[in-house]
Amino acid sequence: MAPHCCVPKCTSSKRKKSYRGQTFHRFPKDKTLRREWIKNIKRDPGPHFKINAETKVCSEHFETQCFFKTACGITKLKRDAVPTLFAWTSETPERPKRRTITRRQSLASMEVDENQPHVRRNALSIEVPPPHPYHDYAVPPLTTQEQLEAARKHIIEQDKLIAELQSKEFSVSRFQCNDNQMSFFTGFIDYATFEAVYKALQPTATSMVGWSQAQRLKQIDEQVIRRAFNIPKLATIDQFFLFLCRLRQGFAEEDLAMRFGVSQSTVSRICVTWANYLYFMLGSLLIWPSKATVDESMPTCFWNTYPDTRVILDCTEIYVQTPSSKVLNSEIYSHYKGNPTFKGLIGIAPSGEVSFVSDLYTGSISDKEITELSGILEILEEGDLVMADKGFLIKDLLSKINVSLVTPPFLGPSGTFTADEVTETQTIARLRIHVERAIRRIKEFHIFDGVIPMTLVGSVNQLWAVCAMLTNFQGPLF
Repeated sequence: MAPHCCVPKCTSSKRKKSYRGQTFHRFPKDKTLRREWIKNIKRDPGPHFKINAETKVCSEHFETQCFFKTACGITKLKRDAVPTLFAWTSETPERPKRRTITRRQSLASMEVDENQPHVRRNALSIEVPPPHPYHDYAVPPLTTQEQLEAARKHIIEQDKLIAELQSKEFSVSRFQCNDNQMSFFTGFIDYATFEAVYKALQPTATSMVGWSQAQRLKQIDEQVIRRAFNIPKLATIDQFFLFLCRLRQGFAEEDLAMRFGVSQSTVSRICVTWANYLYFMLGSLLIWPSKATVDESMPTCFWNTYPDTRVILDCTEIYVQTPSSKVLNSEIYSHYKGNPTFKGLIGIAPSGEVSFVSDLYTGSISDKEITELSGILEILEEGDLVMADKGFLIKDLLSKINVSLVTPPFLGPSGTFTADEVTETQTIARLRIHVERAIRRIKEFHIFDGVIPMTLVGSVNQLWAVCAMLTNFQGPLF
């Protein structure tokens, strides 16, 4: 049954032409508040009016301040709200008609008192019309001081209204005092970290050329491009915030367009622009630490077991939409996952920060092949030690550059592990688990939760690398 309003003289219903986007609200459970609702709508419960879950009052009977918006942009009714706007409250009372009395009627209504002939009884019984409630009285003009006071009050009310509207606006300024919500929407541990990263990017971010502008104006002088982009619809800091919301919570472009009050195409262009910009800016940072830095920050658990460890490697996969081409599908199909995927190599330093991020490759690639193509072999130094899982059969590749490999032992011909092998397996597992935790941090950017559509394949490499490098701003794993 379509919801409708139970207020007399109100025809609001979702199935009628009178529906203009109204919302319908149930009667409150609180008995005192419910009696107030019943009193205001002027309907007493009885055989013809029963209050149940389907009995509702539409939003047209509540004042604007009775509603509030949630963080997700949904309009809800406040708990203590009471309906006060009705058809009968907007009707003006009719002006009472003045009774006209002729002189003959006036004299006829006067009778002579028998005891006092000179006094006429009921002479004052003629009905005098009551003063109209809206009778115009002369209002003295306001003094200059009163006018100033009234103007001051009006300014204060307008300031409060502006502050209230700004508090409902979905922008970074709304969450700058709430570190939990900043972490929820952006992945940064607090607003101070978000602001520090933005300030580091600000000198180049404010003059950044948008993706669509670069495509349309790439033949024009660079100064003309910058002039064309210097007036964005959203502030640069809010564009950065929008992009982080897209990564962290995986909000759809339509959702972000509604939250920030822009078009979906604008959201798409902002995301592509910032993905490429941050890929370039964060990619230019030196995240591969020197051997001295690794030794200086190495935890005790590594010092006591494998002090030469330089990097811990592991591969991970993200799901991607099945392509229409069978040839392409066979290339990106992962037999391990049983779905089309993209595969990437992640390396972390013993202290826990991400120190290496490879490009994404097709899901059919092996761990050995991705290690050879990723470029990790070019930056390892002689005497380093690499820790990896059993699937990384890269000992021959590392031996060529005099680098050691540590992996859990394989099961021998006897079919059981020796006591030393069990101890070694447990030790390596306790150390290697940190790369799994680092990968989990990357996948907590919920844009990778579902299947990556083909529309994002062109920028998925940039998105993956940016998310991996942003995890280093979340603090150490240990």
